[in-house]
Amino acid sequence: MAGSLDFTPDDRCNAFITTCREAPFSDGALAGVAVAVKDNISTAGIQTTCGSRILEGYIPPYDAHVVELLRKEGAAIVGKTNMDEFGMGTTTETSAFGPTRNPADPSRVPGGSSGGSAAAVAAGLVPMALGTDTGGSIRCPAAFCGIVGLKPTYGRVSRYGLIAYANSLEQIGPMARTVEDVSRLMSAIARYDPRDSTMLDKPYDHRPSADIAGLRVGVPEEYFGEGVDPRVAETVRNAIGVLEDLGATTVPVSIPGMRYALAAYYVICTSEASSNLARFDGVRYGPAVDTRKSWHEAYQDLRLELFGPEVRRRIMLGTFALSAGYAGRYYAKAQVARRNIRQDFERAFREVDIIAGPTMPTVAFRLGEKTDPLSMYLSDILTVPANLAGIPAISVPCGRVDGLPVGLQLMGREFEDERVVDAAYAYEQGVKA
Repeated sequence: MAGSLDFTPDDRCNAFITTCREAPFSDGALAGVAVAVKDNISTAGIQTTCGSRILEGYIPPYDAHVVELLRKEGAAIVGKTNMDEFGMGTTTETSAFGPTRNPADPSRVPGGSSGGSAAAVAAGLVPMALGTDTGGSIRCPAAFCGIVGLKPTYGRVSRYGLIAYANSLEQIGPMARTVEDVSRLMSAIARYDPRDSTMLDKPYDHRPSADIAGLRVGVPEEYFGEGVDPRVAETVRNAIGVLEDLGATTVPVSIPGMRYALAAYYVICTSEASSNLARFDGVRYGPAVDTRKSWHEAYQDLRLELFGPEVRRRIMLGTFALSAGYAGRYYAKAQVARRNIRQDFERAFREVDIIAGPTMPTVAFRLGEKTDPLSMYLSDILTVPANLAGIPAISVPCGRVDGLPVGLQLMGREFEDERVVDAAYAYEQGVKA
């Protein structure tokens, strides 16, 4: 399949929205490797929908920076993967193109919002894929599907060409079946881009090492508390024990701001979404509006018809949070909570090198099981803190509960993505030995 001119996968999981014909390449670090790209990352000449009917048929005129780099390294872009509409969801069920199914159990969700990328890798359709992570959207599906997913440090990978949902939180990152392949893909995409003003010139060029002797691993009790399935917690604690067997030491730490993380995250991300999605108005983007109607009526009808209920819900929440008289009560307080969470991690990292805990509080749930939005939002409790703090975090498979994958989440200091990758690689090699 790698380097295939005509990619026609047996996509029983509905992992892809669009598949591509792409000429094989013979040069570069990823020469001939088939890579899937999440459908909110711009690809010149290839439909990019963000999982939404409002962008159905949209063909970007340019490549995102990460796609430019993949092509430069010889990768073959073989398809655009399914996702929650505009990245808003934890299950890939909000996609306008139907839900993706989990290869580990087709009756279960693959996680989200990068569920298509995770399912494509887990099903063996591609060896590598790109996802995006706003509040856990790489790590959640990686954990649910039993693959490896890395959310890089904010500013380590260019967001140029990423269709924005929440600019201050989201980051493009690699997904693969092994830590080594995640590191290979990260090496290809983490290159400086002056078009992204939030990016720092800190290229990633790292070969993973399994030597973690003396590594200090922080274990926050908040990551094993209420809402976390005891069997998941036990599986992850056993995985942390493997790190100890490999020479690491564990240290209890605390992230007290965790109790505000979910509320702060949803105020910030919905506020940014309400601004970012204003452009989809039938004039700049989206199908043309009915000019016989007033502009306000046409704008309302278009968005009501073509945006899904979760996208409309988050736009309304964000618009309310930013409205006159409420911005100080909600948005400003959320930013204070965000700063406190960042400071909690900074204090913890004075005592430890990485922090370990579960990626998700439960295993993958059944399709259609989470019908209450608040219940869905609670599933993000263990992943959103890393986005609020801007730190790197990786999910690596660490066992199974009821036959379903469980993910070990490892978080590190800003721009110490290499150390996080090394710890994940050491664990992966340790359980293979």
